[in-house]
Amino acid sequence: MLFSLHIFHYFCCDMTISDAMKSPKTWVPTLYFAMGLPFVMLNMVTTLMYKGMGVSDAQIAFWTSLIMMPWTLKPLWSPLLEMYRTKKFFVIATQLLSGVLFGMIALALHLPQFFAVTIALLAVVALSGATHDIAADGVYMQVLSSEKQAEYIGWQGAFYNIAKIVGTGLLVSMAGVLIDHVGVAQAWTIVMLAVAALMASFGIYHIFMLPATPRTEHRTSMVEFWAVFRDFFRKRHIVYYICFIILYRFAEGFVMKIVPLFLKAERAEQGLGLTEQQIGLCYGTFGAAAFVLGSILAGYYIARRGLKRSLFRLALVFNLPFVAYTLLALYQPESLWIIGSGIVLEYFGYGFGFVGLTLFMMQQVAPGRHQMAHYAFASGIMNLGVMLPGMMSGFVSDWLGYRLFFVFVLLCTIPALLITWFVPWGNEGEVSE
Repeated sequence: MLFSLHIFHYFCCDMTISDAMKSPKTWVPTLYFAMGLPFVMLNMVTTLMYKGMGVSDAQIAFWTSLIMMPWTLKPLWSPLLEMYRTKKFFVIATQLLSGVLFGMIALALHLPQFFAVTIALLAVVALSGATHDIAADGVYMQVLSSEKQAEYIGWQGAFYNIAKIVGTGLLVSMAGVLIDHVGVAQAWTIVMLAVAALMASFGIYHIFMLPATPRTEHRTSMVEFWAVFRDFFRKRHIVYYICFIILYRFAEGFVMKIVPLFLKAERAEQGLGLTEQQIGLCYGTFGAAAFVLGSILAGYYIARRGLKRSLFRLALVFNLPFVAYTLLALYQPESLWIIGSGIVLEYFGYGFGFVGLTLFMMQQVAPGRHQMAHYAFASGIMNLGVMLPGMMSGFVSDWLGYRLFFVFVLLCTIPALLITWFVPWGNEGEVSE
């Protein structure tokens, strides 16, 4: 067993093309696509899968939000990844594990208790995915200089969210086509098997293409372990930064689960009555181009103006799509072009605004002795700000109806904009004395 682990470690960490020959373009896109795919499958695609299989909106929103908990709790084990093995080792191991788990989910969809079994398996995928995120961000920050981080932040955000487009666009559309021929359960089985193959392929690719990261000295001291937490909470402005990170995506947390359900719901129920194929078409064509454009433009915009001068404008653009969904809910247009225009606005705004928060956490919150762990803390807090409203969103939308729900979401953008306007700057990751 120990011998097998050493062999696996050799292939994951030592057998590699020379790092000097590797452009970030050969591994940043695939690394962040592999990061985004499990997240979007759990956070958005499964909502449509369960909706088609007869599960209620409240159950879907609650359980598919609850299983996202590992992305919030990952700071608890992120220090351990600083102590053992290498970041590359954990990236590859979790990609291969996620591939196996998605294959098991594909088979479990045919069980009588499919909902309970698949939710349990998805929870393990979430644990694997959250661990992958810690290690992947660690590779990005350790291998690239601050200048390169800023240069590739648009690529990072673009490919992370291209995975979102592939999931909600291509895979949902594929499911819609297959449902007409093989039925709901078999259609989603094929989709899950495709995701399993993709994740396994990324794991194999990164054995050779991901830059090696230095082995970390084993430090088993609990004093060192707790020092990681202590240093995080002693950073300058940390209380304000925590509130800022939670509120920046707070409104998005409410709509993330509900928008796909709103698009699919019957018009008599205040929805738009779209099929899976139409939803996939809107996300995968209109949304794809808008998102890539938004992410890459944001990267260059920040590089030119600086994050401090750009952040509030990024937050404004990030929250603009919620106006579009409010109008779609109020007027319920039948034209796919009008609905698609709303989705274009959503994806452009999301792509443009999200990279600002990512870079803020990397450059204002994470720097210091425990950079990877502290970035994991920040991203875990960010996911808490999405998870909590997501868990409530199904009950709130059932109570208010889709129209009033989106008006309510508009009100939730106000705290995000206020806290962004007043955010303090100048933290270089130092610990206060």
